[in-house]
Amino acid sequence: MPLAYYIHDISPFLFRIGEGFGVRWYGLAYVLAFLLAWAVFTHLARRGFSEIPPLAVGDFITGTALFGVILGGRLGYMLFYDWDTFSRDPLTIFRIWDGGMASHGGILGIVVFTWIYSRRKHISWLNIGDNTVVAAPLGLLLGRCANFINGELYGRPATSAWAVQFPKELYDAPPETVRHVLDEASRIDPSWTSIPEVIAHAGESPALDALLTASLTPRHPSQLYAAFLEGAMLFAVLWILRTRFRLPDGVLTGVFFIGYAVLRIIGEVFREPDAPLTGMMSRGQFLSLFLILIGVAFLIASRIRPTWAPRFRS
Repeated sequence: MPLAYYIHDISPFLFRIGEGFGVRWYGLAYVLAFLLAWAVFTHLARRGFSEIPPLAVGDFITGTALFGVILGGRLGYMLFYDWDTFSRDPLTIFRIWDGGMASHGGILGIVVFTWIYSRRKHISWLNIGDNTVVAAPLGLLLGRCANFINGELYGRPATSAWAVQFPKELYDAPPETVRHVLDEASRIDPSWTSIPEVIAHAGESPALDALLTASLTPRHPSQLYAAFLEGAMLFAVLWILRTRFRLPDGVLTGVFFIGYAVLRIIGEVFREPDAPLTGMMSRGQFLSLFLILIGVAFLIASRIRPTWAPRFRS
């Protein structure tokens, strides 16, 4: 007897205000990520791990969120994954509500912003980085959970009992599959004549669910794999290293870059590529190789001229 796979039918809205407007889970994930980053960074600052005083953490996190995560993440997505659209319409970079954020771009955006911040405030860039990267995986965790709620960035075909069928697969399905689904869906309800209509009503009709079950591919919920690897696991490692060990500035930043890259490469094995491959590697895996080199550079810098967080200087 074939498995009855879960058909993804989660609304992207926490609640709606009119047609197409409302509070989205994706936006809420970013807000929660920044609040958690502020809480973690403030806690570390109060314990003497940061050169940024506790009362200044809020301003720092706000700048990091706006100019590092959001601007860097959006620009990274347009450059790495959607250059054709960006080259035709550069203003599309501001349409964040349409989705499209690249974690690699966000990470590099944070690197640039923290460097500028350290220069303006005359404090250690490596120290800022070490505390920022402890909080960063929590944002990655929430972002990946939001990807799952949106039914995007889904995984490769799977036969496991926890595989999920994502209706958004229809956007990339063969034309004959799309025609069949739309023809049959319109017989169930005459208004269901487009892919967005079918996606919006998944889970509301047993007949439509039966149609989707027969038409969609069961896939790995790779977003949740990434949430665990890049988010929960990486946060646990960095938190333990920050709070239990006396390490020179820059080590944690290096560990983050290398750890994120390795875990991203592992997670991408289960994710359906959303850009042309580079050799045998997905775009995410290929970009992660450069993060490993950056991480090694931070580790080397921490050994050449070691400096320490304020609580370790006595």
